[in-house]
Amino acid sequence: MPPLPVLLPPAGPALAVTVPGLGLTAASYGGLVDALGAVVPTAVVALPAMGLRADPGAALDPESSADELARRLDEHGLADRPLVLVGHSASCQVVAELARRHPHTVAGLVLVGPTADPRMSPRRRLVARWLRTAVREDPRRVPGMLRSYATTRLSGFARALRAARRRDLRATLAATTMPVLLVGGPHDHLAPSGWLDALATTRPGIEAVTMTQGAHNLPQTHPAELAGHIVTLTRRVCREAPTG
Repeated sequence: MPPLPVLLPPAGPALAVTVPGLGLTAASYGGLVDALGAVVPTAVVALPAMGLRADPGAALDPESSADELARRLDEHGLADRPLVLVGHSASCQVVAELARRHPHTVAGLVLVGPTADPRMSPRRRLVARWLRTAVREDPRRVPGMLRSYATTRLSGFARALRAARRRDLRATLAATTMPVLLVGGPHDHLAPSGWLDALATTRPGIEAVTMTQGAHNLPQTHPAELAGHIVTLTRRVCREAPTG
């Protein structure tokens, strides 16, 4: 079965949109969507290499993916009002680019395990950090993640990862103005607390929080706790939104 391009809220307009991380499917974010429920109706919009299979010639850099996301939001009727955008891992760079390139579509950002910490270079350091993180993930989630990778295929994974590692998320966030919440797991060595703290100093309006549990795949392993942080930011940006 081909991966779903979009999961829409069962009723009512979406307040938030989540973009899958590299290789994961839209369906793998169902637990987070359910945890957010009617409080923050949430859609999941997949992109090439981030929920969908990537064509060999597809442009997978964050800028191109952000423009594709803007097109898909409009296509699915999700661009009628500013949204809270939730990124996970490499898709954090995509939603941040959307906020920079199309600021009228974004009320706030939640970046979960954002990449790419420049201290992960060279590649052997990235591999070491991945291994230290992988052993702290919930082993019960591994079969589902492997099914996601088999569904989306890894053909675009490496290209998208290379493009993400070449972009400095700090520069992207510096060019935005909306509230940003950075969320990390205590056992995430791909996006450790020091990296989140460095991102939080980029400009005023960026905050970092560390969850009580989890590593890198927080939307799959700890959706309820993560949903609480998303609800907090969403309520704040809705309260601060102009009323007329």
